[in-house]
Amino acid sequence: MRSQYAIKQLSVFLENRKGRLKELTEILYQAGVNIRALALAESAEFGILRLVVDNPEKARSVLSKAGFTVKEQEVFAVEVEDRPGGFYQVVKLLAEADINIDYTYAFVGGGEKAILIFKVPDEDLERAMEVVARGGIRLVEPIFFYSS
Repeated sequence: MRSQYAIKQLSVFLENRKGRLKELTEILYQAGVNIRALALAESAEFGILRLVVDNPEKARSVLSKAGFTVKEQEVFAVEVEDRPGGFYQVVKLLAEADINIDYTYAFVGGGEKAILIFKVPDEDLERAMEVVARGGIRLVEPIFFYSS
């Protein structure tokens, strides 16, 4: 059983062609799905759009029906001070615990806080969340993303 802090993230394969991102975002808009965080990694021929949305099940369903390849992973998010060293604190804790970071992305909310999202190997997810929490870093509950 996963921690109460595991967040569902969708990764969507996108062909690198004009209009494909518009198509995807229009489908989510028409379905009433709100994108709460995202990161887009691209190459010459394709991209991977990583999304945290307010309704992952609905998003996965409508995107799959529209022909998009969608994969679900579990990630976790933390809140840090929006200042030099905030990101480093988390990375240092994970590195010292010998936990690899597959990828990460971030956004700045209101005030003086930044939200960092981390993907670590599935077998290390629970331990990673425990390590950062023990290190004094606040984990962000999924409800932060899932409620509109």
